[in-house]
Amino acid sequence: MLDSLLGAALGLAAGVRHAMEPDHLAAVSTVVAEQKSARRSMTFAAAWGVGHALMLLGVGGALLLVRREMPARLGDAFELAVAAMLVLLGLRAIVRARQPAPAGGHAHGPHGDASEHGGIRSSLRPLGIGVVHGLAGSGALAALAIGKAPSFGAGLLFLGIYGAGATLGMSALAGVVGIPLARLARRPRVMSGLLALTGALSIALGVGWAWVRI
Repeated sequence: MLDSLLGAALGLAAGVRHAMEPDHLAAVSTVVAEQKSARRSMTFAAAWGVGHALMLLGVGGALLLVRREMPARLGDAFELAVAAMLVLLGLRAIVRARQPAPAGGHAHGPHGDASEHGGIRSSLRPLGIGVVHGLAGSGALAALAIGKAPSFGAGLLFLGIYGAGATLGMSALAGVVGIPLARLARRPRVMSGLLALTGALSIALGVGWAWVRI
């Protein structure tokens, strides 16, 4: 019983640490930087975590079931998909940063609150980001679970706890960052500069991510 609790705690802690890795931070920051409150930032980060966890459970669970590791070429392809996504997210952030603030008090995009009608569609974006990141990390994590877990159920539980830890870590970080962002949102030029900065960092990381894997 004690071993199981210790394993669960380690899996949760590993997931939280995983959420702080540079590629995750770069990808989610381009989305969170557009939000106007800590609550919305946490909601978007949580959607990322859900997508990440679902893909870990799907791909990692399949590998656990057949007790095989992911082929190296497929793992490299997933890593390149992450790199491409980082570049695309960065370009999107820069384009949005260059959009002028519309006249009047109801701005959109980086210069004001988005319409509630787009809530579902906008929530799918961080969910999709999480899915891609889950693909990139599922192979190595499943290989770890295969070596350590005594059964398929135990391995799947480890993957689920790991994914929950990543969701918790990213949501907590987004909530903390969302507080100053909510204040900066009142200054369109500052927000545009922040979006441009996060976009440039995301592109740079994406290019570097791909370079070391080609």
